Amino acid sequence: VQLVESGRGLVQAGGSLRLSCAASGFNFGINSMDWYRQAPEKQRELVASITSVGSTNYADSVKARFTISRDNAKKTLHLQMNSLKPEDTAVYYCALRRWRGRDYWGQGTQVTVSS
Repeated sequence: VQLVESGRGLVQAGGSLRLSCAASGFNFGINSMDWYRQAPEKQRELVASITSVGSTNYADSVKARFTISRDNAKKTLHLQMNSLKPEDTAVYYCALRRWRGRDYWGQGTQVTVSS
């Protein structure tokens, strides 16, 4: 399993970023996928999830601002982040959870939002 994030960046508050995660090594289309984030000195937290059929869930802190989506043909997961706030600053991780008894994580991509 490989999960490779891209789209890191530095933006001003109110700006937008789009993260992508290229997946390989498993049947992407039949698995739920997640985006997590970890801010300095804080625990990793779930940001958004999407099932194989496109049902989504979001953390309260990002609802109406972030959109998770997937392209099963391209085996790619996306996170569109709008109206970014300084508190969104974190390393963002793409994750495949509980697949064959294991969790898999990407290497993470840094998102920094300046005030």
